[in-house]
Amino acid sequence: METLMSAVAPRAPATVKRVSEVDFRSGTTLEQLSAQVQELVQLEQGEFGDQTALEVHTAKDFIFNMLGLVQKVDQRLPVANEYLLLSGGAREGVLDLNPEDLGDYAKGVDFDLDFTLLVPALKLHDRNQPVTLDMRHSPPCHSWLSLCLCDPAVLTRWSICCQDEKNRDNKVVEDEEEETDAVLGSIPSLQPLQSLDGCYFSPLLVTDWFWSVVGMAVEELRRNPQRGIPVPDRVERNGPLTTLILTAGTSRILYDLLPVVSFRGWPAVAQGWLTTNHFWDGKITEEEAISGFYLLPCCSPAASPSTRPDREWRLAFSRSEVQLKKCVPYPMAQAFQAAKAVLSRLLARPRTGLSLYHLRTLMFWACDRLPVTYLSCPDHETPARLFLGLLDDLAHCILGKNCPNHFLPQCNMLEHLTDSAALLVARKLAHLRSDPAEHLRAALEQAQQACQLKREAAVAASNGHGLSSPSHGYGAGSPQDDRLAQRLQQLVTENPGKSISVFLNPDDVTRPHFRIDDKFY
Repeated sequence: METLMSAVAPRAPATVKRVSEVDFRSGTTLEQLSAQVQELVQLEQGEFGDQTALEVHTAKDFIFNMLGLVQKVDQRLPVANEYLLLSGGAREGVLDLNPEDLGDYAKGVDFDLDFTLLVPALKLHDRNQPVTLDMRHSPPCHSWLSLCLCDPAVLTRWSICCQDEKNRDNKVVEDEEEETDAVLGSIPSLQPLQSLDGCYFSPLLVTDWFWSVVGMAVEELRRNPQRGIPVPDRVERNGPLTTLILTAGTSRILYDLLPVVSFRGWPAVAQGWLTTNHFWDGKITEEEAISGFYLLPCCSPAASPSTRPDREWRLAFSRSEVQLKKCVPYPMAQAFQAAKAVLSRLLARPRTGLSLYHLRTLMFWACDRLPVTYLSCPDHETPARLFLGLLDDLAHCILGKNCPNHFLPQCNMLEHLTDSAALLVARKLAHLRSDPAEHLRAALEQAQQACQLKREAAVAASNGHGLSSPSHGYGAGSPQDDRLAQRLQQLVTENPGKSISVFLNPDDVTRPHFRIDDKFY
């Protein structure tokens, strides 16, 4: 009877495979797009093995030693300086800089890895030091900087980069006197008018000075080469940037160096950002989120008679952005990286005033606006959904010529965009949006080619035929050098995942010292 009942009992319904959601605009399944996004992100990250880590470390040491030489010879940089190292070059959207100034470099062709280093020319971290951010003359997110309240020693040291305002038209002064009371209310450190008009720190003079002293320091290091020290292959000026491409072992590492003014605390003009809810609430402390800000040597992109490139600095909140990126849900971080890869090709030529920093800004706004459960959804289609959402957000901003700065919403970062430029970018973006799978495939191919070029350079270097050879420029390697390389390779193989350092006396490479974690050999 039991057998009979079991035979006629209703069977459990068969498991129905969930149909992947389809993108209405392109007809591509989100599952396919997510797979492409994840493959591209994995390829972009690449294999960061022990050898590459050692090469990155030696390149960073070269940059810091070079800046130490600048301070020693020129004596203007702060003795105890605090650099901010950002992963990715300036063209990757790590900073809000005018895109037409950034130069053209291709990963795999010109470099393998890229970084941006903010170098404080002036470090105003003393809370007792009054600061005069003079915003009377500039659009939102920009300011002039007067050093008239700084220590006399600072004024003397930086007099070559300061400008006075003695020859201004009397009518302009009278007009500004009428506005002074309102400005004083928004800038607590602002003093009466007569204390501001002078000693303006000029971004153009600062970047000219920085380019000059870095060039001299690099030439000095070139005249005194040492085995194992990275080779500075290219030193180039790109607007406010000083760009170096170093050959360190098998890697070509690009550094964008930018002189900045560094501040502790938070500017009064951005206090409103602290009063709203954010996606990072409860993940990091407010002290971590507002640890400081910078002035970048970059003027307003809006062409107007009042724009003063020789006086105008741009506010930047790079320290905060580093902390905020740690809180971005991983699917959104994947979508952002994939969107950067496809948009970098679209925005390269012609440059229309739109940069990848605008995409970064939209990512932060999206993280504030959307529920964290949506952004962090473990569904396999989430990266594709967020990738398409970022593209749609960007298209909306371009057509409206409106992209508020994340920290200063009163600043529209696309206000300068002309109708023709906006229409051109919107058309390109519409073409991308109609077939995102094809553009992801093209970005994948480009990343694969970059990896292939890196591998070929590594093979050539290991055979002694490539420019990437660690001994490039210093003659053929000796048997002792070969033994040292073999010993280092053995240590890397035997100690996977551990921190390995090599200490060499440049005058006597026969006595190497190895450190693995905290033990010396």
